[in-house]
Amino acid sequence: MVIDGSMSTPLERMGCDLNHTLWTARVLAEQPELIRQVHLNYLRAGADCGITASYQASIPGLLSAGYSLEEAEMLISRSVKIFLEARSQWWEDEGKSSGRMFPLCLASVGPYGAYLADGSEYRGNYQIADEELRIFHKRRMEILLEAGTDMLLIETIPSLREALITAELAEELKADYWISFSCKDRFHINEGDLIADCARELSSGRYPNLSVIGVNCTRPEYIESLILELKKETELPIAVYPNSGEEYDPRNKTWTKAKQGMAFGAWALSYMKAGASAVGGCCTTVEDHIRQAAAARDRFLSEFCNLK
Repeated sequence: MVIDGSMSTPLERMGCDLNHTLWTARVLAEQPELIRQVHLNYLRAGADCGITASYQASIPGLLSAGYSLEEAEMLISRSVKIFLEARSQWWEDEGKSSGRMFPLCLASVGPYGAYLADGSEYRGNYQIADEELRIFHKRRMEILLEAGTDMLLIETIPSLREALITAELAEELKADYWISFSCKDRFHINEGDLIADCARELSSGRYPNLSVIGVNCTRPEYIESLILELKKETELPIAVYPNSGEEYDPRNKTWTKAKQGMAFGAWALSYMKAGASAVGGCCTTVEDHIRQAAAARDRFLSEFCNLK
C-alpha cells in the first residue's frame, strides 16, 4: 500500500499558521475544509490509505486550549468524519472507475509527547505513571473507533512502554490497529530501546489485533536498516513513512532544509525491496512525495514481482 503524507506541510502551504500547541488540530477546529482538501489531494496522488488529523487532537490538549469536553470529543470525531467524506467523494469521482483499492481510514493516535508540544516524541522518557498514560490515550481511542475509522494508527511512539500500554488498550477495545515507532538511528527507537526488541515483544502473541508494525517520523536514510531489524523479529507487515530528511527544532517548531540526497521515490523503492508492505511520508512530505511512492510501488510490482 501507499500511505499518504504529512498533514502539516500542505496546510502551511495553504497559509495556515501551525505555531500553536494544537498544531494541525487548530485547523481541524477552525478550517476543517482545508483538511478535507489535503485528504483529497493525497488520494488523487495515489495514496491507498489516509491518516486522520487527530495526531495532536488529544482531550487534555484541547481542554487546555479552552474547548469544553463536549467540543474536544466532537473535534476528535470530526477528524475521522472528514476523511470518510473525502474518501467517499474521491471514490465516486474517480476511485471506483480507476481500478484502485478502496482507501483505508487510519485514525492517528499521537504519543503523549505530542500533547507536551516540546519535541518529547523525539525523546520519550516521560515523567508520567503508566495509569496516567492509559487515561490519556483511552478516551480518544474510543472516540476514533466510534466515529467509524477502519484502524487505529498508534504513531510516532518513542518508547516501548507507551507502545505496550496503547496496544493493551487497543486489545481491550477489540480494535484493529498498527503501531509505528519514531527512531533516532538505524537500530534504536527514540527512547533507546532496540527496534528489534520492540518487534519481538509486540509479536509475542499477546496482541492478536495488531495488524502492522512500523516506523515513521524518522530520517529516510535510517529506514532500510530498521525494516531489516523488524523483519528479524516479526512476521507482521511492515509500514514505513519517514520524513523527507529535514531536521526538527522543537524550540522554534521549524524544520531545517535537508541535505541533497536520493529522490523520495528512490527511497520508497528501496524500502519495498527491503520488505516494507506499506510506504508513505511523514513530516515535510507533500503530494509529490506520495506520487513518487505510488510510482515506485508500480515499478516494484512490475519489475520485482512480475505483477502489474
